Amino acid sequence: MPGINQNLYEVNYPPIIKNSFIFRLSLKKIIMTQHQFQTKGEFKLENGQSLHDIGITYHTAGILNEAKDNVIWVCHALTANSDVADWWPGMVGEGLIFDTSKYFIVCANFLGSCYGTTGPLSINPKSGESFYHDFPLITIRDMVNAHELLRKHLGIAKIFMITGGSMGSFQALEWSIMNPSLIEHLVFIGSGAFASPWNIAINESQRLAISADPTFREKHEKAGQAGLRAARSIALLSYRNAATYNKTQQDKEDKLENFRAISYQQYQGDKLVKRFNAFAYYCITRAFDTHNAGRKRGGIAKALAGIQAKTLLIAISSDLLFYPDEIKEIQQYIPNSKYLEIDSLYGHDGFLIETEQLTKIIKHFLSEKQYAT
Repeated sequence: MPGINQNLYEVNYPPIIKNSFIFRLSLKKIIMTQHQFQTKGEFKLENGQSLHDIGITYHTAGILNEAKDNVIWVCHALTANSDVADWWPGMVGEGLIFDTSKYFIVCANFLGSCYGTTGPLSINPKSGESFYHDFPLITIRDMVNAHELLRKHLGIAKIFMITGGSMGSFQALEWSIMNPSLIEHLVFIGSGAFASPWNIAINESQRLAISADPTFREKHEKAGQAGLRAARSIALLSYRNAATYNKTQQDKEDKLENFRAISYQQYQGDKLVKRFNAFAYYCITRAFDTHNAGRKRGGIAKALAGIQAKTLLIAISSDLLFYPDEIKEIQQYIPNSKYLEIDSLYGHDGFLIETEQLTKIIKHFLSEKQYAT
């Protein structure tokens, strides 16, 4: 199984970000503590199947106060882990937006992943071997129900703020609907109220790449690696955009081969293969597809209307996965909500890079009084 601290996102940060106070402050490594929570008994899934005795890996930083309500819960995105300080530099630490001197920071690795929480490489009690292809369909709601078990285990009475980018905000939104009185502030970043046909099509293209690798039919940890490498290359095109590539991967001389864009795609594919596995990736992209806040709740508008948290919806100007207009539309349905857009060249990955912009607007949001839509 891949280790936890493995520099999940290597980004070519522009000089303006590298020279910022927040970025330099983030270079002082924040150590989050890793824990393991083991449940007992049946864990019922949304599709009617069950898992048994699930394990959940999670990281914490800071101290839970006596009232047990000073919690910032960060939900991670697709291939990240529960060590927020590792993959979201500039966000966790004293004086930063996830201030460890004031708040108790929690992040849990979600079901189906491969960073310590129960997933496809875990042991299937029925066979005594890893699940591999037999791991059941996991939904976003299943992930949140597992988080809820952990919350109760930790004795957390209130979540001051819940947030996360992309698939992380899928979970944050679901939790705010499922347990509305629990969440005080919801910060929703670069995400949607449902997985769009565009999102699902991109995910299916990646799964086709994995399935085209004949080794994926086999049952071992390294099966499907060539397919996973290709899948990551596909995904990157939606995480960035043409402007990003045309600026950061431009060749400085005339060439016939060995283009920077080619080596970049290959490098990123290799990098994911070293820390992830094809079974988990296949599983969690399917989970991504299940996201629909309105399912069995009378539709999106009705579901979002039940959110009680003071809500900030943040879009990224150049995001190709979740267009700003999609996120802006959500605002009309959530009481006591606000919409803001950050300007970034870096597309969907802007939520990982534009930490200075995020810090500024989240701090302002938390200091504002309640407001009506």
